[in-house]
This record gives sequence, structure tokens and C-alpha cells, in this order.
Amino acid sequence: MKEALQNLRLLQAGMLASIALYAGAAEVLARAPGDANPSLSYAFSTISVAIVGVIFVVRRTLVLRSAQILADHPDDALSLQHWRNGYIATYVLCESLALFGLIMRFTGFSFRQCLPFYTGGFVLLLFFGPRRPVSL
Repeated sequence: MKEALQNLRLLQAGMLASIALYAGAAEVLARAPGDANPSLSYAFSTISVAIVGVIFVVRRTLVLRSAQILADHPDDALSLQHWRNGYIATYVLCESLALFGLIMRFTGFSFRQCLPFYTGGFVLLLFFGPRRPVSL
């Protein structure tokens, strides 16, 4: 359990750093803001709302259920795998929000228009940090 928790924290830190790297790289490498297609922004915004909903479903079905079992039986390998996979899936979904911001920046949107995607991914990733399961 301790090793899995440490690995998840390292993964979380790496993904947080990558979001900052996305924002910085996009500012250096992207073309100047210009004729961006607003329908892309609407599509990514709609998909982002759906992704946030999926994050909460994944957390409820994989992470929280497995954490309840692990709190009582910390040696349960299957629950530990579900718990770890739930966190990884959550992190991947949070990272995808930041990737939407990166894509938008490279397609002509300004940094201010992309910032909510970077910020949303970063804050959710930070908020859903791995926690040791405790019994209620």
C-alpha cells in the first residue's frame, strides 16, 4: 500500500509539472492568436464538462469503493489494483482537460481562452491527490 501511494504521488507530481510545461510550451511555440474557430471552443467546453462528470463516476466506482475495502483489508491485491487504476484514470482525465487547452492554443486561441482548461486540469489533479484509505 505504501509503495502504491508513493508511486501515485510521483505520478501526480509529474502530471502537474506537465500541465505547466504545456502552458509554457504553447506560449513559446504556438502561432499568434488569430482566427480561431469558436465551435472548437464550444466542443471542448462541452466535452470537458462531461469529463468532469466521468471523473466523479470513476472516483465513486473505483477509488472510493476500493478504499473502503482496503481500509479493512489492506492486503487485498484486487482492491489495491482497482484503487490504483481509479487514481490513474482520474489523473488521465484531468490531464486531458489541460491537453484541450494546448490544442486550442495551437489552433489560434489566445492564452486567456486556454487558461480555464489548464487551470481546470491542474486544480482537479491537485484536488484528487492520493489518500491512504481509512476506515469510517
